[in-house]
Amino acid sequence: MTTTTYFFEDTTVLLGRSMRHITRSLDTILTVSVMPIALMLLFVYVFGGAIRTGTGHYVNYLLPGILLITITMGISYAAIRLFADMQSGIFERFQSLPIARSSVLWAHVLTSVVSNLISLVLVVLVAVAVGFRTGASGLAWLAVAGVLVLFTLALTWLAIIAGLSAKTADGAGAFSYPIIFLPFVSSAFVPTGTMPGPVRAFADHQPVTSIVNTIRELFARQPVSGSIWTALAWCAGLLVVAYVLAMVAYRRRVR
Repeated sequence: MTTTTYFFEDTTVLLGRSMRHITRSLDTILTVSVMPIALMLLFVYVFGGAIRTGTGHYVNYLLPGILLITITMGISYAAIRLFADMQSGIFERFQSLPIARSSVLWAHVLTSVVSNLISLVLVVLVAVAVGFRTGASGLAWLAVAGVLVLFTLALTWLAIIAGLSAKTADGAGAFSYPIIFLPFVSSAFVPTGTMPGPVRAFADHQPVTSIVNTIRELFARQPVSGSIWTALAWCAGLLVVAYVLAMVAYRRRVR
């Protein structure tokens, strides 16, 4: 068999191991979902009446940002799970086996993607229950899913760096706090045009705004503007940089 075949087989086996851990602690997925859902309900039923977005039901405007918040909250668990594996000594056992080294990290990354997708589905179901409606086609939904998966991959590789570098479990998860803050200074909750000049400049040029705008346009069946290329460039750029740095950190840690 080729090296690529071994890589996929090793990753699949290790992914199954990680997913078994997830299925034994579904409370983690529920915990990740609860806060974004609570935020969505808070903004829809408490602040929504005072916010003017120029659209219909506020939940339609709000949901893309809530989806990104769900991901930013969920990735911290990838760092914590990886840190726990490093501390338990399991990585030393893996090194003694004839498996592809990178498959160990990819298993954690794919586990993060799967668990975050489950959380996103739960959030969307609650959004539908409180009034979210879209006439988006199946192709548009696939495009939304693709953007969200790419965003999750990029942030999860950042989480891998944190999991490899942290000294404590709390430190491994804490890296996500600044990232969680980004949707609040973007177009996720209000149009950026309502913000003061310097804040608006930051909001307009950070990755979350372009991603939120792209998802919002897809849900609204509007022609997708240039924001989709900006969103994809941000996600792809972050993914490449985070992956390279994660592999460097991994080699230093396990050599």
